[in-house]
Amino acid sequence: MSLLVLDDVHTFIGRFHILHGVSFEVPAGGIVALLGRNGAGKTTTLKTILGLTPAHSGTVRFGGHDITGNRTFDIAALGIGFVPEHRAVFSNLTVEENLRIGERRKGDLERKEELVFGLFPDLKRLIGLPGTSLSGGQQQMLSVARALIADNQLLLIDEPSEGLAPVLIEQMMEAIEQMSETTTVLLVEQNFLVASRLAQAYVIIEEGRSVEAGSMSDLAGDTATIKRYLGV
Repeated sequence: MSLLVLDDVHTFIGRFHILHGVSFEVPAGGIVALLGRNGAGKTTTLKTILGLTPAHSGTVRFGGHDITGNRTFDIAALGIGFVPEHRAVFSNLTVEENLRIGERRKGDLERKEELVFGLFPDLKRLIGLPGTSLSGGQQQMLSVARALIADNQLLLIDEPSEGLAPVLIEQMMEAIEQMSETTTVLLVEQNFLVASRLAQAYVIIEEGRSVEAGSMSDLAGDTATIKRYLGV
């Protein structure tokens, strides 16, 4: 059984019809990349899964349960973590305080600190500093780490490599690979090289519609599809 299933999902933002029947499945385990050009509807798809931009019609199922129309808090509590685009670090809070925001139960940070600081050792050194003191790459690490504090079955990660230097992209990729050993990842990534190296499967969104899905190894060799939908 698939961990996440979207079936003919339509989403509006205000009067604008953004998703026009998105359907795909995410199996438990590994990484699925959600691909498409800028403005195709990838971020809206993640927000619809979380209930931040609720589906107007269609269904979203997680772990076999229909979560369409549920409140974002309740959806997250089922075991879905979210790493938003542009990091969303609380700049006036310390690294530790930012991490504690990710707790669902008291003591989650202590239970996960070996994992988190193993993946992102810089954060341990910076634990008492405010978010304003962190570089862009360190803020991105903090945003990902915060989503790991609670026990999640699924992580939705939006553009983790955006704005990062190549050396930090490599570090982020290594961290996401390690995370996927225990948590399923649905990854939005504009950098096709990054996505193709990380993901085992893909879904392509084009103008708010899911148009292609399959094995990433097959897509990597399909230059016509890549050029048609991704412009790479």
